[in-house]
Amino acid sequence: MNVTRSLLGWGAVAGPFYVAVSLSLAVTRDGYSLTRHQWSLLENGNLGWVQVSNFVLTGLMLLAFAVGLRRALAGGPGGRWAPVLTAVFGACLVAAGVLRADPALGFPVGTPEGAARVTAHGIGHLATATTGFVAIAACCFVLARRFVAEGAGSLAMSSRVTGVVFLGGFLRVASGAGSVAANLLFTGAVVLVFSWITVVAIHRYRRLAG
Repeated sequence: MNVTRSLLGWGAVAGPFYVAVSLSLAVTRDGYSLTRHQWSLLENGNLGWVQVSNFVLTGLMLLAFAVGLRRALAGGPGGRWAPVLTAVFGACLVAAGVLRADPALGFPVGTPEGAARVTAHGIGHLATATTGFVAIAACCFVLARRFVAEGAGSLAMSSRVTGVVFLGGFLRVASGAGSVAANLLFTGAVVLVFSWITVVAIHRYRRLAG
């Protein structure tokens, strides 16, 4: 049980870590704008290695969390698929760190405005990110079913809302790159889904501790 709680703890840490590092870079790097640029673009430039490390380390934390989730959810609804979907999200974050996003929209400084010059790395980043986003959104709905079975109605509802908002934010930014509204919506959706992961991790940790 102590091992399971330790693994679940990584789920509680992953979100705050990822958001804190991303926001710190966003407000300190020259030429970066939270209203125009996605956090993936922070992988580029002189300090790009910091965001690359952020992606990889966060992904590894989520992989550890997925193992803890599998142990904590064994024998009930979602016990199989929620850990698998979480692990896919974690693995995709690691891959998205290795496969950097293409520079775009004037970032880093000196990059032409407008659409990115497409590279194999950029395509790989987009593909892995998309796969991971769909996986974690699906996990929201899978765990909502589990929470209903456990009588945790409010957590089930917040899981569904998180899944819908996150998918909506991703689809909006995918169809409107460079749009202020789309970018801010997606950034908020990313913060929301990582906050949800933290809440789920703490919830399962407390159930085991209790």
